[in-house]
Order: sequence, then structure tokens, then C-alpha cells
Amino acid sequence: MKIAVACDHGGFPLKQTVLETIRALGHEPLDLGTDSTASVDYPDYAEKLGRAIQSGQAERGVLMCGSGVGASIAANKMKGVYAAICHDTYSAHQGVEHDDMNVLCMGARIIGPELAKEIVAAFLLARFLGNDPGQERHARRVSKVRKLES
Repeated sequence: MKIAVACDHGGFPLKQTVLETIRALGHEPLDLGTDSTASVDYPDYAEKLGRAIQSGQAERGVLMCGSGVGASIAANKMKGVYAAICHDTYSAHQGVEHDDMNVLCMGARIIGPELAKEIVAAFLLARFLGNDPGQERHARRVSKVRKLES
């Protein structure tokens, strides 16, 4: 899978860890910046990542800022982008399995690199269950969420 990765200056301290984790799991990261701790605006990087998802350039994304909050808010403004802050592995995999989440948001000022590795792995190893027998309720719920975009 191709995974878009973007961050602002607050998220930058986790970026290298995330890129390495994606590669170690056999996926291809698409690095969309930023490339330093110099102050930048998180909506600009959320948009870059969202456009990569919308265009099909990437299947999923990992977006980081200081808390994960601003990145999540900005990313969710974009049609077809389903982003959530996950600072635990359960939310990271269940967000994909039940809610078809395609963007993982994390706060580099909230979690450290070892936990980030586990969260990214949980996110990337998960798959949406809504098309599995007995799991149709997830597809029904996701369909209702998609209608809210219209």
C-alpha cells in the first residue's frame, strides 16, 4: 500500500519513526513534508495529504501535529478523507475495521516513538470489515457517514 505521510513542525519529531515503520511493514511511504521544526501551518499539510488520498496517489495517510487535533479537524474537512486521532492501538485498528478510517492522526507532543510504531502498525494491518458476512452493520453506518458529506 502507498501511505501518505505529512506533518507540521509539531509533528515533525515523529515523522522519521513513522516513515521507517511504514517501510518495515512492507508499504511505500509518500513523504509530503514538512522537513524541519520551522513553524508551518498544519492545514497546509493536512490538505497535501488529503489531496493525495482524494487523487488515489495514496490509499491511506498518517498525519501529525503537536496534539493531533488540528490535523484531524483540517483533514476531515476534505471529502473522502476519514481521519481520527488515535493515541492507542485499539482505536487505530478499530477505526479502520468499523469506520473505514483512512487517515491516522497523532500528536507528537502526546506520544513517543515506540507507541507511535505500534499505533501505525495497528492502523496499517487493519482492514475494513463492513463487507464481511455478519459485519454489514459497519457498511451501513459508514454509508450514513458518507451521506453527511453531501
